[in-house]
Amino acid sequence: MRPAAENMFNWSREDPSHLFYQTGGRRPFIARAEGVYIWDQQGRRFLDGSSGAMVSNIGHGNARVLEAMRAQMNATTFGYRLHFENEPAERLASVLSKLAPTGLDRVFFASGGSEAVESCIKLARQYAIAKGEPKRTQVISRFPSYHGSTFGALAVTGYAPLNDPFAPMIREMPKIPAPTAYLDRDNLSDEARGCRYADMLRDKIEETGPENVLAFIMEPVGGASTGALVAPDSYYQRIRDICDDYGVLLIYDEVMTGVGRTGTFLAAEHWGQSPDIIALSKGLGAGYVPLGAMIARRDIVDAVVSGGGFMHGYTYAGNPLACAAGLAVIQEIFDADLMANTAHIGALLKRRLEDLMTEFPFIGDVRGKGLLLAFELVADRETMTPLAKELNVFAKLVEYAYEEQLIIYSRRTRGGHEGDHFLICPPMVTNETHVDEIMEKLTKSLHRLAADLKLPVNG
Repeated sequence: MRPAAENMFNWSREDPSHLFYQTGGRRPFIARAEGVYIWDQQGRRFLDGSSGAMVSNIGHGNARVLEAMRAQMNATTFGYRLHFENEPAERLASVLSKLAPTGLDRVFFASGGSEAVESCIKLARQYAIAKGEPKRTQVISRFPSYHGSTFGALAVTGYAPLNDPFAPMIREMPKIPAPTAYLDRDNLSDEARGCRYADMLRDKIEETGPENVLAFIMEPVGGASTGALVAPDSYYQRIRDICDDYGVLLIYDEVMTGVGRTGTFLAAEHWGQSPDIIALSKGLGAGYVPLGAMIARRDIVDAVVSGGGFMHGYTYAGNPLACAAGLAVIQEIFDADLMANTAHIGALLKRRLEDLMTEFPFIGDVRGKGLLLAFELVADRETMTPLAKELNVFAKLVEYAYEEQLIIYSRRTRGGHEGDHFLICPPMVTNETHVDEIMEKLTKSLHRLAADLKLPVNG
């Protein structure tokens, strides 16, 4: 029976929760957030060392973004795209087209990263049909990787705990190894290693049948599944050349790396790359609104639209409130020169993390670009043998850091079942004092972990 109206909205923090997410664990209630800090309702201040899930690129409570949202709310919060155009969506699309590589000037909005990736895959497929190549259905990706949680995005994701329960329901797509050159123990140069990993794509295309391969999707800097993995420089152009050789579309998943996170607006800029289609999200809405985008080559979109239209869409695609916020986020990044700050603070933070390797021999690798950084813990640095998975180090260190009021983000490094890496990705407004605080809290947490598990510590 439905409760009386006067009782329906009664609620107390002590009531049992009706929400559920990945686990049944509880966290304190959030009270407010500003800059790099978040306060709970008990008044404790946490340093957001992971920008949530690598989302809050410009920090919390930015006045410019909040004012832009208020102004848009006073006008309208929704106008369905089939009924009206709206100025914030048009303006944001114009800005993104100017920031993307030459020729990528058509934008499609979504509400998040999984939706953006789905949009990229569907556009690629409809382009193949428009070109008279209907056999192209296979999207090659990497293992490990993460591209989203919907069925389509999971098909190109390579992370066992997320994939395995749904394997019987998904059309599995072909995979090649992620370019984990830091694990290799050979006599090759970095350049040769990069080419070797890239050539695995050529081999997979030949194995799959070139006429069947639609696209290759990759994160230019690895996200949660590989812990800020950066390939050797030679990898990126070689991948582009291979895709061109076979007429395969190159999709960059910049959901995590885009919008300044690595020190350039797109991570593709570090290597002078121009993919055919790009997925953006996370930092585009920056934690203020759900917002994602696909940016694509004009000729791809024109072929699809003239061939009957893009058979795809979302209710909130191009939402005026979301786009007004996204536009203000980008304006703040440029006006406050946050990409330069990201490059500077990211380099400093990376050096400080590398310094920890002297004190803690179980830190096996530090990697990343800008403020997309990670370190990996191992049992043996020489062989990079992972710590025993039963130790659950990836969860323990996060909890120790949380008790120190530092938020960090972890995943299993080696495909999801073993290995431990930790992402350190504070907002782009982070300064040197914040770096000192991160390092102090992280060092205490590592000492607690070492004492708990009897891991070696120097000095």
